Amino acid sequence: ALQEQIIDEGSTQLDERIIGEADLVVFALYPHVFVEWIEKNQGLLKSGALITDVTGVKGSVVYKIQDMLRPDVEFIAAHPMAGREHSGFRYAKDDLFDNASMILCTDGNDDPELLQSARDFFLDLGFRRVQFTTPKTHDEMIAYTSQLAHIVSSAYVKCPLAQSHKGYSAGSFRDLTRVAWLNENMWAELFLENKEPLLFELDEIISSLSSYRDALRSKDKDKMVSLLRDGRIAKEEIDGR
Repeated sequence: ALQEQIIDEGSTQLDERIIGEADLVVFALYPHVFVEWIEKNQGLLKSGALITDVTGVKGSVVYKIQDMLRPDVEFIAAHPMAGREHSGFRYAKDDLFDNASMILCTDGNDDPELLQSARDFFLDLGFRRVQFTTPKTHDEMIAYTSQLAHIVSSAYVKCPLAQSHKGYSAGSFRDLTRVAWLNENMWAELFLENKEPLLFELDEIISSLSSYRDALRSKDKDKMVSLLRDGRIAKEEIDGR
């Protein structure tokens, strides 16, 4: 990043000077590492600093951080709804956040000016929308919109015919398999940290899939048509048509 002049300063080590001078610190760490870092190193943070994060779960992180954080340091939890299936510097994109949504978690007691400051910062990065919510609602929604999708994709690519798909697949296959290319260590932690909401969504989709299977097994065309129609209508509704 330094060589490409993307950043002005940087270090691969714990640089006390850089951290101690920062008005805003964004943590991009695994959930448990983020909590451990704050526990051990929060003394390095500047008095009056604002810290935020990009952690994919909130309930298991936010309250631990709030309970241990110094009173002269503010924390607003964040989660960008933008990402790629590939990781590392070579896959970085300067427009990754353009028109994306940023989620900010608040318990309703945060300083409005502080929330506005965080909102303005992320909008300046290119985000189109900032969504305010609670850690609980965040985790419930992310279990459905993100984590479930990753599990379904991971399971789908394990079907035997996946290895022979070339020449037989197009956009549907590509879309459904894209996020199976994931960091298994990170996603396993995110799943386990959000166990109950994710289990609920898994049970829901398993029940729904069973309805399609049963209609197919019994050659019930009317039922299959009904299921497919319901799915189409649901898609039209979420797209606002």
